[in-house]
Amino acid sequence: MKKEILDLISQNSRIHNSEIAAMTASTEEEVAREIKEMENSKVICGYPTLINWDNTDCEKVTALIEIKVTPQRDMGFNKVAERIYKFEEVESVYLMSGGFDLTVIIEGKSMKEVSRFVTEKLSTLEYVTSTATYFVLKKYKEHGIIMEDEKNKSERMLVTP
Repeated sequence: MKKEILDLISQNSRIHNSEIAAMTASTEEEVAREIKEMENSKVICGYPTLINWDNTDCEKVTALIEIKVTPQRDMGFNKVAERIYKFEEVESVYLMSGGFDLTVIIEGKSMKEVSRFVTEKLSTLEYVTSTATYFVLKKYKEHGIIMEDEKNKSERMLVTP
């Protein structure tokens, strides 16, 4: 039942317990108890809202930053990641395999603000050896949700010889 609940709330965090109960053949009380247990054990860590900022008047820039670091003795990458995720600009931090160690996703008001974060805060940490910053130009799909309206999508005209 836990996996079914997680699948349902990952698609719609505002779904009511009564709807989950009907879809999982259980009672509202059972659903509420399972959800509370998963919140307490940090299986469910929050209920964020996905916003398409392109459809608002707010200017936002999203950047992905690849970071190479020197792991801290007796602490590995965990303390480095913890130091980085405490910055308020940081949305996500991931330990990676491959050519770099961490991926950091941040949001800023402008490219200049992101650049300032990288140069003044991130690259100055003693265990950061290099960074590479990539700016997101357009989001098509995020967290399984298509970000653009299919009806209003402008298609390029087909040109035939």
